[in-house]
Amino acid sequence: MINRREFTRALLGFGPALAALPTFNRGGTGILTGGAPPPLAILADDPWLHISEIESRIKPPLFHPRDFELTKFGAVGDGVMDCTASFQRAIQACAESGGGRVIVSGGPFLTGAIHLKSNVNLHVAAGATIKFSTDPARYLPAVLTRFEGMELMNYSPLIYAYGQENIAITGEGILDGQADCTHWWPWKGRSNCGWEKGGPDQNKARSELVEMVARGTPVESRVFGQGSYLRPQFIEPYRSRNVLIEGVTLKGSPMWNVHPVLCTNVTVRNLKIFSNGPNTDGCDPESCKDVLIQDCNFSTGDDCIAIKSGRNNDGRRVPVPSENIIVRGCRMEQGHGGVTIGSEISAGVRNVFAEQCTMDSPSLNQAFRFKNNAVRGGLLENFYYRNIEVGQVAEAVIAVDFNYEEGENGPFTPILRNVVISGLKSHKSKYALDLQGLSKAPIANVTLRDCIFDNVGNGNILKNVTGLDMRDVQLNGKAMMPEAPSR
Repeated sequence: MINRREFTRALLGFGPALAALPTFNRGGTGILTGGAPPPLAILADDPWLHISEIESRIKPPLFHPRDFELTKFGAVGDGVMDCTASFQRAIQACAESGGGRVIVSGGPFLTGAIHLKSNVNLHVAAGATIKFSTDPARYLPAVLTRFEGMELMNYSPLIYAYGQENIAITGEGILDGQADCTHWWPWKGRSNCGWEKGGPDQNKARSELVEMVARGTPVESRVFGQGSYLRPQFIEPYRSRNVLIEGVTLKGSPMWNVHPVLCTNVTVRNLKIFSNGPNTDGCDPESCKDVLIQDCNFSTGDDCIAIKSGRNNDGRRVPVPSENIIVRGCRMEQGHGGVTIGSEISAGVRNVFAEQCTMDSPSLNQAFRFKNNAVRGGLLENFYYRNIEVGQVAEAVIAVDFNYEEGENGPFTPILRNVVISGLKSHKSKYALDLQGLSKAPIANVTLRDCIFDNVGNGNILKNVTGLDMRDVQLNGKAMMPEAPSR
């Protein structure tokens, strides 16, 4: 557990890892530019040939065949007894023995925050349920985390790991965060989910945190938690290596569901995520390298998958992009975007591959979405999407929005280039494309190949786009030309 007193020591411990990362410099445009070219050159002959190279580095951790039954550490699965100490004892014993599995069978087991340690696999067996307390005090003391891409000391995520190696959450059981319009979600401050005027909400604390980031306030002085109403994430491995999250069902998350931060070698597969509250994104790798998200089902209250890299000055202070990310075989239902890049994206994103996914719901806004602006900035490049089936989406199939939130009112230049989408078929949407760059930051090098957009109500929106290249693309049964209607 990383508390405020240990914060400085923890940062020193991460120093070698930061030193090993690529160097970055501020370019004249105000964006971060790499000291060396990205692993996948923009002009590569066939970028998909690099998939095997990336996957060769994504290897799920292995664990000693040694099991630690949670109930042998005093846990009672009646949904009433607080089993937090039992989880701590079981995880500690497993780690001290050299690793293995902490087995959760039956239940439901009620707990506060669970903190994983190296070489420990928290295995939630089929039929088992872990229920997380709705008492915010059960997630204190505060730990180092991120809230919307900004570092701070805040409530612990429900399952957390800091600076660990070889960790996993596996099984076919259920993780129930118990968030709803009575617990956690009203803190968003929306009247349609339990919040009433004059009630507690996150707005004041969130504004204070944004101002601290703008001023460069040291992270150890950004202390929130009790009384701030900034909701914790569900699962957050932080500055960790060799991470596996597999098989379990997540529901009722207070905020983002799966949120790896500054992690390397991450596998997220066969998850079922059902959480339709505010900001309940499905999977948000942030400043992570070598990530596989495969065969997951998403029904969320925000983006299904959102790839991030820090917000505003925090993304420039910790200039670690998200890179080498594969999304394969996932199903997206309710949510904002199916696969989204942003909006907390100031350190950049590169080399994202998505294939063989299905997206289908009148409550899914977009299939592919890019969110950025002139306050975030950041370099976004090398996005390769193929063989995507879209039943229907409510708005655009492909959306790029540089006018998100602050829009052009900032000193930084968002850059998006080299987006290649092939083999996409969409059956119903309001728009096919909604691409809106800025006059000082046009969207560049978007390529569509062998794509079909049927039952499109309003055509396209194209503003400040250069290099739109289309071949064998149909819109409502007719060839879609680069001079598609703008408005």
